[in-house]
Amino acid sequence: MSYEDTCYLTATEALKLFKRRKLSPVELMQAIIKRTEKVEPVINAFTETFFEEALAQAKKSEARYMRKGGRTRALEGIPLAIKDEVPVKGKRCTAGSLILKDDIAEYTAVFAQRLFNAGAICHARTATPEFCCAAVTTSRLWGTTRNPWNPNFTSGGSSGGSAASLAAGTTTLATGSDIGGSIRIPASCSGVVGFKPPYGRVPEMAGFNLDYYCHEGPLARTIADTALMENVIAGPHPTDIATIKPKLRIPEKLKSIRGWRIGYSLDLGFFKPTPDVRENTLRAVETFRSMGCTVEEVQVPWDESCAKAAWDHLSHLFGASLGPIEKKHGDLMTDYARAFAIEGRKSKAIDFVNATDKAGEMYSFFGPMMENYDVFLCPTTAKPAEKANPKFDYASYKTAGKSMPDSLKWCMTFPFNTLSRCPVLSVPSGFGKNGVPTGLQIVGKTFDDVSVFRAAAAFEKKSPWLHDRKHRPVIKANK
Repeated sequence: MSYEDTCYLTATEALKLFKRRKLSPVELMQAIIKRTEKVEPVINAFTETFFEEALAQAKKSEARYMRKGGRTRALEGIPLAIKDEVPVKGKRCTAGSLILKDDIAEYTAVFAQRLFNAGAICHARTATPEFCCAAVTTSRLWGTTRNPWNPNFTSGGSSGGSAASLAAGTTTLATGSDIGGSIRIPASCSGVVGFKPPYGRVPEMAGFNLDYYCHEGPLARTIADTALMENVIAGPHPTDIATIKPKLRIPEKLKSIRGWRIGYSLDLGFFKPTPDVRENTLRAVETFRSMGCTVEEVQVPWDESCAKAAWDHLSHLFGASLGPIEKKHGDLMTDYARAFAIEGRKSKAIDFVNATDKAGEMYSFFGPMMENYDVFLCPTTAKPAEKANPKFDYASYKTAGKSMPDSLKWCMTFPFNTLSRCPVLSVPSGFGKNGVPTGLQIVGKTFDDVSVFRAAAAFEKKSPWLHDRKHRPVIKANK
């Protein structure tokens, strides 16, 4: 096995090899480090690396596997990249901002600690846009993260570094967060899997845990790895009042979906998918039909007012939370983050009230509609990706509350942050004309995570992804 083949092992494959003593956690980490040194100058997925520390931990994991009768944990020895907004005690946590470039975390987020307790080894921090408030990953502090499939395009945002590192073979698992699509957008752009759990499934950091748009979740290269990671991070915690009891586990063996009824929409009523996105989505629909499912197109009665409601919600809570920072340090902020903070300060309580009313209106259609279907399908993004240009036009953030900024309207994800109790998996659906992957959202009924994973696993089996060298990105110098 070449070192690159080792880098693209799934977590489930690596764990089996560790237990059979066919592969060492040290060997896997060394391969990941070698791959990182080769491709990071092009991709720029990481803000910081901890290779010496990670190798030392990998040696401890190796010893656990070598010890007769030794106890190994669920993720023992698996390389993990953690988004650079997640506090890890004693480590820098910058959220992509010059303002926080020297901040050292005083505690570790609950879900991150669960990953460490399960034996995962953090070898790197992944890049985000400043304060995670953009759908592309670029900032004044860390520069631009590029798509491994075509470096002229973005890997998405805000978990762009996490998705890019998975596609590039520089990590095995990665964390993400999703307040408007920040797990699913980069998963789609980068050709990996991203799961937005329902609100309350995974403990969130204080403050944002009370925003029902906000979710922490896993990114991985396969459905099995995504489930493995989700099973570690999910479950109630005494520090988060919003977390749900009891803990839900995704079964290792998922049942057939033959006979299921599935609804789909190409546009959710008001998006404008490109021809390649439409074609790949329709191909996915036919794949589900070939598995014995009845798949029907649904006319979704949503419109631009849904985008305005989402933007008003995000501005009132997320944008406004940045307002005091902008007042004090605005000159250090990346343009889109500053514009978002300024818009947030203009937000009014009635805007937020109207946004919650719109959420109820949207679900008054979606909830009853889903009584007829097991899952629902739609594209993740309306086009494969935006250009990875550090001079990307962020002026559209200055919308004075009229609608969602133009720079976010290609993201078909935010309606399911509005309907936040619905679990959503983004899985690869094909490639666009620019060589960048496209994604399919598989949406479940409220809190029905298992059905989403069943559908995704069945689809993956019929449409395997990254299963051989031909299906991996060839990373060359960007133009």
